[in-house]
Amino acid sequence: MDPIFRAPRGVGGAYAPPADKSITHRALMLAAVAEGRSRVRRPLATGDCVSTRRCLEALGARCADEGDSVVVDGVGLRGFREPSRTLDAENSGTTTRLLSGLLAGQQLFAVLSGDDSLIRRPMGRVVEPLRDMGARIEGRAAGRFAPLCFLPGNGDLQPLDWEIPVPSAQVKSCLMLAALRGSGPSTIRGRTASRDHTERMLQALGARVETEDSALRVHPADRLPGFDARVPGDISSAAFFVATSLISGRPLVLRDCGINPTRLGFIHAARRMGASVDVREAGASLGEPHGVLTVTPGALRGTEVGPEEVPELIDEIPLLAVLGLFARGVTRVSGAAELRVKESDRLEMIARMVEGLGGKIEVGEDGFHVEGPQQLATTGLVDPRGDHRIAMAAAVASAGISGGVRVTGFDCSRVSYPDFVRDFTALGGEVA
Repeated sequence: MDPIFRAPRGVGGAYAPPADKSITHRALMLAAVAEGRSRVRRPLATGDCVSTRRCLEALGARCADEGDSVVVDGVGLRGFREPSRTLDAENSGTTTRLLSGLLAGQQLFAVLSGDDSLIRRPMGRVVEPLRDMGARIEGRAAGRFAPLCFLPGNGDLQPLDWEIPVPSAQVKSCLMLAALRGSGPSTIRGRTASRDHTERMLQALGARVETEDSALRVHPADRLPGFDARVPGDISSAAFFVATSLISGRPLVLRDCGINPTRLGFIHAARRMGASVDVREAGASLGEPHGVLTVTPGALRGTEVGPEEVPELIDEIPLLAVLGLFARGVTRVSGAAELRVKESDRLEMIARMVEGLGGKIEVGEDGFHVEGPQQLATTGLVDPRGDHRIAMAAAVASAGISGGVRVTGFDCSRVSYPDFVRDFTALGGEVA
């Protein structure tokens, strides 16, 4: 699928974004290790989240579709059964890292692997602390890369006192999930300022998770209860249309969207770039707030995003590069070296995307700077090379390019946003 995206009338209006991918992963995993039955309403049922579900089913959790819900019969914190074949996380780093925390020290043998992209992503950052807890884990390059092999334990782990060198919600969540089976409280220190979905959800289920300064203290749990939770819309998916709204100058209303404060980094950046964004909370489920966001575009201007802000908008950084092409002044991002070990070397792919749009950007080891507004190509051509966020960011740029943007291999977007084309056209865009 090599569509051409155009937006001669701009992109805006009102819509409900797809279900949150990060929350879906965690809700399914927590339901699998809870006791009794859980209902996860409106989960994201595509790509990476399907990989998580299949792995959990292979480990003994029973999942059944009921309308817009998945009903999960959990097996308890120590109840996984030994899988008969390799657990395939496909392209999902979230599946691999979080599931490692649940598999470590279990009374079973399991191998966890994925596709060619995933087996190049660093896993030593979770393997090393899990080994420190007593888990027996082997893997390629001494455990730095998948496939990872989990050898049988007794179901429990030692307490952990660990400092995270790089802010990562995946690493933090992995260690928190493992700490539930510790023989005493575990402390996770250092750069823990990242998405806090796992903390919120565990606390909502009655687990003792305490925050003090830059440290998390997680107490062991005998059990997690079954639950009924609804997954809100994904602010990271909605961000694509926030960006098209800003480029095309059309207001946008996001309904039933997650508004977790640790996920609003892009909204804060958009405000600095000239947007007015009103956020109104409507409720919460399993500790996760949701509400309505109203976006009113303004004259775009450049902004700066530093290392302390990157964890809260790590997935939206390609969009900042796109906005920088249309904004007056310099847009600069630093402290984003983590993008080099995503589904692709995403910093390199941002440079290729901008080149395909006819623009110029300077990319460094941990970020980039771009000066605008720029005179771009009449028609853009971008090959995202399988990176779903680059594919959709390129489509967003079409809101400011008269001849539109052709994105080759756009099917890769299904990993996180299978209905992107439908929503793009419903909000005023054109796809040919």
